[in-house]
Amino acid sequence: MEFSALRTRIDVIRDKRQALLRLLEQPNLGTLKIDVNQAIEEIDDLLEEFDRAFPAGEAVG
Repeated sequence: MEFSALRTRIDVIRDKRQALLRLLEQPNLGTLKIDVNQAIEEIDDLLEEFDRAFPAGEAVG
C-alpha cells in the first residue's frame, strides 16, 4: 500500500474519532457510552502508533 493511501485512511479514522466525540455528548446514550469511550481509546492508540511509526507524516522508502 502506498503511503498516500495509508495517510488517507488514517485521516478518515481521525474524522470518525471526531464523530464519536460528538456522539459522546448525546445525553440519551445510556450504556452505549461505554462502547463509544472504548472505541475512542482504541482509535487514540492506533493514531499514536501511526504517529510513532511515521513521525511528522514521513513516508517510508
